[in-house]
Amino acid sequence: MSPVTNLVVAADEDGLRLDRWFRRRFPELGHARLEKLLRTGQVRLDGARVKAGHRLSPGQRVRVPPLGEAAPRPERAPPPVSAEDARRLRASVLWRDDEIIAINKPPGLAVQGGTRTRRHLDLMLDALRFGAGERPRLVHRLDRDTSGVLLLARTAAAAARLAAAFRGRQVHKLYWALVAGRPRRDEGRIDLALAKRPGRSGERVGGAEGGKPAVTRYRVIDALGRRCAWLALMPHTGRTHQLRAHCAALGAPIVGDGKFGGQAAFLGGEGVAKQLHLHARAVVLPGPGGRRLRIVAPLPDHMRETWRHLGFDPDAEADAFFAAAEG
Repeated sequence: MSPVTNLVVAADEDGLRLDRWFRRRFPELGHARLEKLLRTGQVRLDGARVKAGHRLSPGQRVRVPPLGEAAPRPERAPPPVSAEDARRLRASVLWRDDEIIAINKPPGLAVQGGTRTRRHLDLMLDALRFGAGERPRLVHRLDRDTSGVLLLARTAAAAARLAAAFRGRQVHKLYWALVAGRPRRDEGRIDLALAKRPGRSGERVGGAEGGKPAVTRYRVIDALGRRCAWLALMPHTGRTHQLRAHCAALGAPIVGDGKFGGQAAFLGGEGVAKQLHLHARAVVLPGPGGRRLRIVAPLPDHMRETWRHLGFDPDAEADAFFAAAEG
């Protein structure tokens, strides 16, 4: 029987649910048994009791009791990446050095797997080795339908440094969104704590007392009257679905986001796709030699066409807002 061990959460496990962490590391441990270990306090996180859905952070310690036959087995290698998927992924690379790779993630591609997700980026990362001995690691996530800059670490050491930079808020992210309607103020700060709440269509995030603090700065870059507006969004925290929930709370849901905006999130008419109009436009992070590394991703096709249809410039820069927010 295996002894009690304390395992450290790795950088590429940031944000992973505790039950999925166990599924990765101890695939023979059934969910019912894990729930019992959690209820009885035999599994703990940094000494505290937690639930199966708790999200992990790098550096935390998971107490793992004796598991007997459920001892960890070597992880199975991911299936080979198809030639077409490999070609598309390599074509999406925006930046590559010895430590990181940045890609322009397309909308519709999940970053990690789930109950009904069998095709996702995490399975395809071998296509981005570029001759390196280690497989790239995810260091943050974007929603399946959100496009834009996504960072990957090329080594375990780089993953740890990037995770520390995210925790220390040294990484700044700028998103572009098209919203239905227009905020009452053209610039502001959304400070709305968020918590998961059950609903008819499944669990969703919304404003709630006692929720996790969530802060977003925004500015209207351009607008078409009161019908819709192009926003620059800069999250100061990284909560699940933060930007979608915050825009909905402004009374201006992101176009295409029926989950948070309902029918009000769809403009109707020709020229505006029904897809989500949220794009991770740019990331600024610490680079080699202490310099700041800035990575910018062009809009996906459906947003570029919408911008043109509405008379917005899809190649414009919102740098003044971004630079001010950084400072």
